[in-house]
Amino acid sequence: MLRTLTFTLLLSLSLSIVTACRADDGRQLVVIANPGIDQSSISLETLRAIFAMRQRTLSSGQPLHVFVLGDATPLHEAFSKRVLGVYPHQLRLAWERAVFSGTGQAPNQVASEAALINAVASTPGGIGYALRSHVTERLQVLAVD
Repeated sequence: MLRTLTFTLLLSLSLSIVTACRADDGRQLVVIANPGIDQSSISLETLRAIFAMRQRTLSSGQPLHVFVLGDATPLHEAFSKRVLGVYPHQLRLAWERAVFSGTGQAPNQVASEAALINAVASTPGGIGYALRSHVTERLQVLAVD
């Protein structure tokens, strides 16, 4: 219970709201979505709930499919820390707790950024993250407000 409260508090607290963030090498991180998603921006609070797997649909009722990289990948670590404001292991603990208790599921983990981009682009309701320089016309970038 204390872990859940701590995780929720960490997700709820933010020093600033970001539209995009920088990876360790200075390149810009963005939230990507399948073009079929019917919105162009998303609140930081909603984004945190989606990646914590507490929210599985948009406010319109459209189902979401979350794609992530492994905990040890620099891009996932940068996205978790700099955009969501949590460490990758904290996300993993939340996902494992939900799966173990039967109340939720983990996101779809892919092996590379290219695989993540392809999965988001080809999956209705797909959402993930990537470096802005790798975003193609097959995706849309969601502004975080």
